[in-house]
Amino acid sequence: MSAAAEGGLRRIFAVVDLLIDAVDEETLVPALLPVLLRAVPGDSIVWTPRPDPAHHPLTHPADLLSGDAWDAFARDAPADPLVAHTTSGPGDPMRRSTLQTDRAFHSLAAYTDVYRPVGAERQLAMSFPGGYVDALPRSICLAVNRSGTDFTDNDVFAAALLRTRLTRVLHRLAPPTPAPGQVTRRESAVLALLAHGLTNQQIARRLAISPRTVDKHLEHAYAKLRVGGRVEAANAWLTRGDTAQLAS
Repeated sequence: MSAAAEGGLRRIFAVVDLLIDAVDEETLVPALLPVLLRAVPGDSIVWTPRPDPAHHPLTHPADLLSGDAWDAFARDAPADPLVAHTTSGPGDPMRRSTLQTDRAFHSLAAYTDVYRPVGAERQLAMSFPGGYVDALPRSICLAVNRSGTDFTDNDVFAAALLRTRLTRVLHRLAPPTPAPGQVTRRESAVLALLAHGLTNQQIARRLAISPRTVDKHLEHAYAKLRVGGRVEAANAWLTRGDTAQLAS
């Protein structure tokens, strides 16, 4: 194996090691981006979750794109074939040069407004499943930019290897959320009184049960509503407004 190939494998293994140890996405991604940028060498990298209001696009370097540049990208992206590949296409690692000539690239509004100012003359982009948010599947778009020579076949191969592993770790860190459990009629009655501000003792008297039984009903309801206490349970019950969805 050549020295260059060995170096490439070491860079890929560094990413894999980081993914194995990951415990949450918030700490993983900022540490991951510079390591990815060494595994698939480039000048900058952009990580964009779609859709995910809780996680905004991240870049390395961190100040790569200004707010105006993001606005320009959102405006110009529909005409960009590489963006189409990662959003509505198969999303496998793709060099921009495979999709269009330099002349066609330079004619894009996004080139003038976004890519040229950050030196993104060459690009390699891919997308992959990124776990779930609010029980809905999410995807991640990853784009690596260069100002110099184009990406090689080895770069595309490395990106494909990492794509599979990134998919696996994000599914682990952001798994699908199970649907809320159905509350029983008795739990519904307890929650309704709780939402109206009654104490456990008042609920017990109103329903002719013991306060301990009220506690047990609330304990089961908290788990089904995925909440941690009285205030959250009351708010969740009022928000859901779905007392018709009851178990017998």
